[in-house]
Amino acid sequence: MTNTQSEAESNVAFDFVRTLAAELSRGNVDLPSFPEIAVRVRRVLSDSNSSLEQVVRVVGSEPALAARLLRISNSASINRTGKPVNDLRTAINRIGYNMVRSASISFSMAQIRKSNKLVGLEHHLTDLWERSTLVAAYAYVLARNCTQVNPDEAMLTGMMHGIGKLYVLTRATDHPELFTSDTTLTQIIEDWHASIGKAILESWNFSEPMANAVGDQADFSRTEGGPADLTDVVAIAILMASHTGHIPGLEIALADLGAAKRLGLGEEKTAAVMSESAAEVTALSQALGN
Repeated sequence: MTNTQSEAESNVAFDFVRTLAAELSRGNVDLPSFPEIAVRVRRVLSDSNSSLEQVVRVVGSEPALAARLLRISNSASINRTGKPVNDLRTAINRIGYNMVRSASISFSMAQIRKSNKLVGLEHHLTDLWERSTLVAAYAYVLARNCTQVNPDEAMLTGMMHGIGKLYVLTRATDHPELFTSDTTLTQIIEDWHASIGKAILESWNFSEPMANAVGDQADFSRTEGGPADLTDVVAIAILMASHTGHIPGLEIALADLGAAKRLGLGEEKTAAVMSESAAEVTALSQALGN
């Protein structure tokens, strides 16, 4: 690559990121191509005055999402009693609003992949969707088995950890100059998705711990004392999703990490968690992702 080409690509990347920053700074962020049902679910659940009946009506207006929530509520990981749930109201009561949010985000990612506006990005979108459901499942299992962190909040944060990537991808279609190089868009996503994701969660009025966890998901230099927090859970869940089926590689990746130590993940505990939770992670990721 010539210096001129490199400089041109740097300018393209800078202009694009500056455009995104300006959009995010204005607040009220909605993702292009994001299904209307996801926006409606987010709004009804963020309104403290909304009743369960209102939530049921909104979710029930999208049969595929309603079916997904029923599937989650009857999954082996959630339904410990084995008593099947057949109505949406009971399902939402059982799984809670954070899982409804998680399911709506997963459903929306699946729908976005089919958008005609995003032709050419199918591989990126499919990988993000699959990875997000897996990270969400690992975050749930880690929170429940290794911490005092709320497992439902951990699952939702895991599902949202790549929302910055999704935002960049959906906006990139308006900037064809980004596709002249295979590396430009990838580098932008790598460098900026976490901070963009944090800004989106803040704009959507998600909790501060959730926004911080998304923003700091790759920061393993944190030296906080005390018990593991949501950021630790999400960061380690991302590593686990990257090393599924390869425990030795995961153990190497976790070695000497403060987050792993706060979670109590030595070699034996890591192997035990991965082994004992394998079926549960598979069931949860399938329930979220199918």
